[in-house]
Amino acid sequence: MNKIEHIGIAVKDLESANQLYEKLLGIGHYKEEEVASEGVKTSFFKVGSNKVELLESLDENGPIAKFIKKKGEGVHHIAFAVDDIAAEMKRLANEGFTLLNESPKKGADNKLVAFVHPKSCNGVLIELCQEAPPQPTPKGK
Repeated sequence: MNKIEHIGIAVKDLESANQLYEKLLGIGHYKEEEVASEGVKTSFFKVGSNKVELLESLDENGPIAKFIKKKGEGVHHIAFAVDDIAAEMKRLANEGFTLLNESPKKGADNKLVAFVHPKSCNGVLIELCQEAPPQPTPKGK
């Protein structure tokens, strides 16, 4: 693992959370996007060399909504940047960690992601992030 890539924070209302974090950090968010596979809308803030990701559930039964119902708004996960997500997943599985994904999937901010179960990490959900390879440009464009 190379560094902390971002800290994910579960929020009920992304618009009001954006306003709060803009005041707190003294900067605006640089990106918002929906991640259909996770049922979330995200917003990213760049703080020095690190990022903060705010996550709002798009579905009242989605993972973020369930997290908020159980624990309230707050830190949801810590993400670490890795060079080779498949190799890191294999290494962690061999070390006895429980992975929530069998293979990496597309995440927010042009990343391939996979998660390590919080029961394996003292109650903290860990996300592995690798830059997604560039998409080929269609011919004629």
